[in-house]
Amino acid sequence: MGAKSAINLQDTYLNQVRKDNILATVYLVNGFQLKGFIKAFDSYTVLLDVDGKQMLIYKHAISTINPFRPVNFSVHRDKGSGDSAVDELL
Repeated sequence: MGAKSAINLQDTYLNQVRKDNILATVYLVNGFQLKGFIKAFDSYTVLLDVDGKQMLIYKHAISTINPFRPVNFSVHRDKGSGDSAVDELL
């Protein structure tokens, strides 16, 4: 599977949690826990709204993200996209 045909599950998951405005607990590698809403993310960071305050968290510091309710998302293959492993992933 080439780089262009790879499915980015992390981005799809984070984006759905953001769009659905799901409260989530973010566990850091040092054991600290943050509860808030994901407002944005990029390759290196996650912007979390915690009680109205923004916290920019580096992804390398995150151990686990645990949403308070199930995340409904699906990755659909576009015709001709070459993402033949999409159905096997989920």
